[in-house]
Amino acid sequence: MTDYIERPLYIDRIKPFIGKSLIKVLIGQRRVGKSYLLLQLRDIIKKQSPDTQIVYINKEQHEFSSIANSDDLFLYLKENVKEGSKVALFIDEIQDIESFEVTLRDLVTRGNFDIYCTGSNANLLSSELATFLSGRYIEIKVFGLSYSEFLMFYKLQDSVVTFQNYLKFGGLPYLINLNTEIQIAYEYLTSIYNTILLKDVVARFKVRNVKFLENLVAFLADNMGSIVSSKKISEYLKSQKINISTQVVIDYLGYLEASFLIFKVKRTGIEGKKVFEIGEKYFFEDIGIRNAIVGYKTSDIHKILENVVYLHLRMAGYSVTVGIEGKKEIDFIAQKAGEKIYVQVAYLLTNQGTIDREYRNLLEIQDNFPKYLVTMDELSEISTHKGIHRMHVKDFCLKIL
Repeated sequence: MTDYIERPLYIDRIKPFIGKSLIKVLIGQRRVGKSYLLLQLRDIIKKQSPDTQIVYINKEQHEFSSIANSDDLFLYLKENVKEGSKVALFIDEIQDIESFEVTLRDLVTRGNFDIYCTGSNANLLSSELATFLSGRYIEIKVFGLSYSEFLMFYKLQDSVVTFQNYLKFGGLPYLINLNTEIQIAYEYLTSIYNTILLKDVVARFKVRNVKFLENLVAFLADNMGSIVSSKKISEYLKSQKINISTQVVIDYLGYLEASFLIFKVKRTGIEGKKVFEIGEKYFFEDIGIRNAIVGYKTSDIHKILENVVYLHLRMAGYSVTVGIEGKKEIDFIAQKAGEKIYVQVAYLLTNQGTIDREYRNLLEIQDNFPKYLVTMDELSEISTHKGIHRMHVKDFCLKIL
């Protein structure tokens, strides 16, 4: 049995589907811990159903390099699966098997395969699975460590200093094996970033202008949490004597999204259903990778806090948009199972003018859904003002799930 730290946030979501004839697909950025979740699931099945044959294929290991396409996969299974047995099939980084969906569709119809996959390419997985396996798979999005998982993995107590380290280093699980010096951590995070960029973006999408791609990522890292558009990015690049069309910018942003390096967050009306097609915010899947790209600066703290709060809401299962109504903006409108919460993020409320501004937009919302103002101010406890809950960001990241 492989050593690992359990992550019940995800295992509990998958458990109801164990043994069911649905393909369980774990998607997410490289190195967020998808492979270890497969190992946990494998051990659960071994314990619950000892007679089940376990077949484990890891496309990052050389011994499975001969499985290049769906025919190879089918042949491998034909040679290795015992006839008539119940099989739990695990495939790590399935997008590296060409036309994988053809074989998966066949296996689902057989009734004796319990299938689990991981993948690091959103476009490939969603398009192929939706086309060939509609209604026969479920998708579980896996993130890096939440703040509560960060405390558990590092065996730390919750404190302002601990939370500041979370803001600096982010949540990639392997960092617990490295020295906590920021230079060593950022060298590791930079290597992950380079792998994502070269393998998941440049190679997969046949990107030619790699220098522009790197500049685009740096621009997004600097403008994290600001409303931007592909046109605005294109115009900025032209001002820097870089002539790139708006369409190329749109394509490259899509590639970065598909590789799970960034999230695009759309704007919606605060009280209505209007979706704004132009202008969105971009956040990074891992704040540590973002910091490794452009450096961790205290002047960026508000951007970093917004990114971490956005990630936490997504980890908690919310769909998230930015709320816009005229000149008013709510940082996040988060929705899940018919429920909604509004979240405003500020660094420090240093004067009455700042306090009034941050409360005002929340107070003008007419519905009765919960509203939160989260900051880095030292607070002895959660306070409530006219129905708005004010709390420290770290407490929000521990309590709101």
